[in-house]
Amino acid sequence: MRSGSCSSRTAAVCGMLLTACASPLLSATAPTPGGDGPRITVLYDAFGGSPGMQKDWGFAALIEYRGRRVLFDTGNNADVLARNVRAKGIDLSRLDFVVVSHRHGDHMGGMNYVLRVNPQVKIYTPKENFGLFGAALPGSFYRRNPSLPDSMRYFGGAPPDTLQFGTPWPQGHFVWVTETMEVAPGFHLLLLPGPWGVDLDVMEMSLAIETPQGTVLVVGCAHPTIEKIVQTASERIGKPINLVMGGLHLLPADDAEIRRIALALRDRWQVAWIAPGHCTGEPAFAILKEAFADRYRYAGLGTTLAAGPP
Repeated sequence: MRSGSCSSRTAAVCGMLLTACASPLLSATAPTPGGDGPRITVLYDAFGGSPGMQKDWGFAALIEYRGRRVLFDTGNNADVLARNVRAKGIDLSRLDFVVVSHRHGDHMGGMNYVLRVNPQVKIYTPKENFGLFGAALPGSFYRRNPSLPDSMRYFGGAPPDTLQFGTPWPQGHFVWVTETMEVAPGFHLLLLPGPWGVDLDVMEMSLAIETPQGTVLVVGCAHPTIEKIVQTASERIGKPINLVMGGLHLLPADDAEIRRIALALRDRWQVAWIAPGHCTGEPAFAILKEAFADRYRYAGLGTTLAAGPP
């Protein structure tokens, strides 16, 4: 037998050896936990180094899984989102739906661009009274005083059964979410209230995706706290948490609190992988990287994560 060749009897063995030799190299260079879960591409954030993409404060990510394409949040600025989408060669005219996690401008500011390229797309938003994405209330939502003359009464004392409230995007196909729900097979929207300084409580949605390896959790800002979101995902789906990615809202927290949360995610909730971004904060990046070690995934602007086993 000539050197460098394999007989037919040993070809299979040689093939297995070649595969075994190649596998560590592929594993070492892979930037993600695996390749058979959702692919998540960060389209908007304030850190990262992807050529042609512009950093700005805000968040947006494209999720691709089992034939579905979902845009999660739209960033802070329509022009910046458009530039970043073009730089990644992504076509937002082909989306199954959009999720806007909450009403803050750095998560919905790119809406004009989304509706320009995909005016009919379904957009899931939290329902709030007088919400930014439109709202409807019963005509009886306010107290009445029949003793007043009609000229001093709302609608002359005869209000409509339902009052519709507008939005800056009247052409948008908004679907108001009032409770945690499954919007497509294996795609769950987790709706929770969260405090926001002196502002009214903000209703925020996170996206939980069922995979064979566990739940992939995409969060916008985690105003309800990341621990409550993880708990809700665990109870709702009943699977281990495979990956948490997005904004964890740890900017206001001191190091001791960040460390407590990091260890709770790692040890109590058994989060397998973590990929923080957006409002997580630089001190939290460092503490989470220390706590999760080789299970920490970089998620800067332009990064594509593929959730799944290593």
